[in-house]
Amino acid sequence: MFSLKGIPVKIIAAALALIALAAGVYLTFFHSVGFVKTQATIVELRDSTTDGSTTYYPTVEYSVDGATYTKELDVASGSYKMGQVISVLYDPNDPSVAHSDSFLGIYFMAVGAVILAVIIVTEIRKKKSLGEVKARQAETGGVTYPESVPGPESWLYFLTDLGTAKAGHRIEDANRNVLYEAKMTRFTLTAPFGFDFIDHEHGKTTPHLIGHEEATDWGNSLLLDNHYTFTFDGEDIWKHLKRNGISVESSLTGAARTEYKILRNGQQIATAVSSSQNVHEEDEAEKPKIASLIPVQGFYRIRTTETDLGLLFVTLLAFARSGATDDRGGNRRTLFNTVKKL
Repeated sequence: MFSLKGIPVKIIAAALALIALAAGVYLTFFHSVGFVKTQATIVELRDSTTDGSTTYYPTVEYSVDGATYTKELDVASGSYKMGQVISVLYDPNDPSVAHSDSFLGIYFMAVGAVILAVIIVTEIRKKKSLGEVKARQAETGGVTYPESVPGPESWLYFLTDLGTAKAGHRIEDANRNVLYEAKMTRFTLTAPFGFDFIDHEHGKTTPHLIGHEEATDWGNSLLLDNHYTFTFDGEDIWKHLKRNGISVESSLTGAARTEYKILRNGQQIATAVSSSQNVHEEDEAEKPKIASLIPVQGFYRIRTTETDLGLLFVTLLAFARSGATDDRGGNRRTLFNTVKKL
């Protein structure tokens, strides 16, 4: 999916749906009002190739009151053939003006109606799901992050399940014990995913809704920008982190890795570095193959003194699922551009 900077995808989709509906209504009911149907013969084909698929714009010949007219139609199809007889609509006041007698207008109306229906159903499902999750969260005391309490420094590992649509995430210690994890409980294409966040150290499980990833990568144009995000319980993930005092300073390290200095209310709580999916093996000096050392999205080596991993986990989840490299949702290109400007 993609998003225009500052404009939700649903608004863009709704606008496109309304445009399609308007075009369909115009083509069906107004474009050829008063026009007369007649038969025409295709006498020439102009080919147009897009993405390896060829379609043809036909030039047709038709007769009105003994006069012959030739007109290239504005509708392309891959099924047109020379000599084929098709229906056209012409203006009786000016027979040289003609249009294809096609179902294009109906097609546009159908597409627009389907898009609007999907948007409405999706919004209804989102609101219903969010209400259910908020009710469950209230039963467990709501969503709160305890104040940061430093403890002994430890090395931890953030890992992501790969190769499955129901990808989960977890933080493990050096002994591969799972300390904190997010397990997907509901996979859906038209509503946010359901997750259970499980704090194994404190014996607490909290439900959350994580939206589908939204991304755009259009450089530095005026309306579009590099931005990677998703919603967390109905709120933009980066706004959620900012609201809870999180800021992240990103920088590039060797081996094409990104380092994240994670701060809470201005105080550093952790450092995370992107890693390969074999992060444990790297630290255990098992000498993995060179290819396995390449950083993979969703895997991080963490150094922290945090005793409660909830907010740190959500922070790393934001980067793992979105593919962003800074706390504004910017991608790696943004980070490179920042480095080049220094």
